[in-house]
Amino acid sequence: MLSKIHTAGLLGINAFHVCCETDIGDGLPGIILIGSLSGEVKEAADRVKTAIKNSKYSFYPRKIVINLSPAEIKKEGCGYDLPIAISILEALGTVKSNILNKSLFVGELSLSGELLPIRGILPIVMFAKENGFENVFLPYDNLAEANIVTGIKNFGIKNLKDLIEILNGEKTYSENIQIQIPETKEYSDFSDVNGQILLKRAVQIAVAGRHNILFIGPAGTGKSMIAKRIPGIMPNMSDEEALEVSKIYSVCGLLNSNEPVLKIRPYRDPHHSVSPQALSGGGRIPKPGEISLAHKGVLFLDELAEFKTNTIEVLRQPMENKTVRIARVNASIEYPADFMLVAATNPCKCGYYPDRSKCSCNEAQVRKYLSRISKPLLDRIDITVETSLIRYEELKGDFKNISSEEIKNYIEKVRQIQLNRYKDYGFSYNSEIPAGLINKFCNLKKSDDIFLSDLYEMKKMSVRGLHKILKVARTVADFNEHKEIEHDDICEAISYRSLEDKYW
Repeated sequence: MLSKIHTAGLLGINAFHVCCETDIGDGLPGIILIGSLSGEVKEAADRVKTAIKNSKYSFYPRKIVINLSPAEIKKEGCGYDLPIAISILEALGTVKSNILNKSLFVGELSLSGELLPIRGILPIVMFAKENGFENVFLPYDNLAEANIVTGIKNFGIKNLKDLIEILNGEKTYSENIQIQIPETKEYSDFSDVNGQILLKRAVQIAVAGRHNILFIGPAGTGKSMIAKRIPGIMPNMSDEEALEVSKIYSVCGLLNSNEPVLKIRPYRDPHHSVSPQALSGGGRIPKPGEISLAHKGVLFLDELAEFKTNTIEVLRQPMENKTVRIARVNASIEYPADFMLVAATNPCKCGYYPDRSKCSCNEAQVRKYLSRISKPLLDRIDITVETSLIRYEELKGDFKNISSEEIKNYIEKVRQIQLNRYKDYGFSYNSEIPAGLINKFCNLKKSDDIFLSDLYEMKKMSVRGLHKILKVARTVADFNEHKEIEHDDICEAISYRSLEDKYW
């Protein structure tokens, strides 16, 4: 008898349809799995056979051929155990149900017949809904995550025996789980930060326009401390953004029943020893890397000059295109990577330049150290700001610093200005202005145009560097409530790139 059961696999952060076909007939007894399968999928034959036996169901040894189509896409992971088991049992006549062709099955089986949770449930359930399936049968531990998607019936199953009885009408399914939306995480507050007025101003400009920013200065000047507070002043994620980010975390297995959806912007801070693959994504079974896990949030790279050159260079393409493309022989996988880069570095190996009472590095050593950060990468960083040692009076003084909530409220106003300006153009932030629209949205007075033209020729800037100045100037103008870019706005934007001359 021939059986067909529907399931889904993962390709990147999206799911694709897989049809599990089973034929039982005469021949040498055994289970034959075909359809471009990885090792863990081939191992499903023994897992499924043992799980069926331990669920108190048995069948005579027969020749069982199972095909997972389409054959041109490699199947990976353990989520195919459940559809294989149901397909075999339907072919044997053990399972009889009229909802099988409207349902999608996914899950890993233990040898005892228990269903184990798998990664990527969220994109699989979204795929099922978009493609007209009415029911999804999945592991109980994945149910909270699946229930984020409404408009489709999700069945959280604990073991294979229960599922068979539910499909045969011998048992009624009852859902006894509720979605627990996590409380908003409390970030450290900017009101705790004394001093560093210029740095805090630059951070607010960067967040308001979604500009990449680099901190450079001696050790112990608060670079990491301020970076950790940046997510707390970023605008809240929309429901659409939260679902998009949650899909990435679902594929990586980073969601659970207590946190089935992310409601706060991600903050990722990989160590400088991270490999290029861990940063960009990939692997034998391709998974998103730190770049994609920071999607719609902050990627903080502390000690940027300590990263291997081939590691940080993988940032260049994602910073421009907002995606990471992983090429494979049989497929090309694309992960979203729309992040705000926040980086920090010491000016030299010892970390104290230009303080000659502590630093003995000469100019050549400083340049050699910072040369690990290439000019093409620097060109993609909109704002570079210098930090300085905090005076004792600033550290101990009782200051009434502006809070993160106050900063966030003002940034929301600046963001709304951008949303209104670009509502017909398909982008939202000043940093995203395409080259063809720079002159339209970053128009300068004639005197400022001549001023910037002279600077461009004198400094031998790249076109990208020039455009970065104009985009930052547009954000500064919005921040200063200027309808058009004023001279002070353009000067402030230029000052945020002046450190390249000093250090590089």
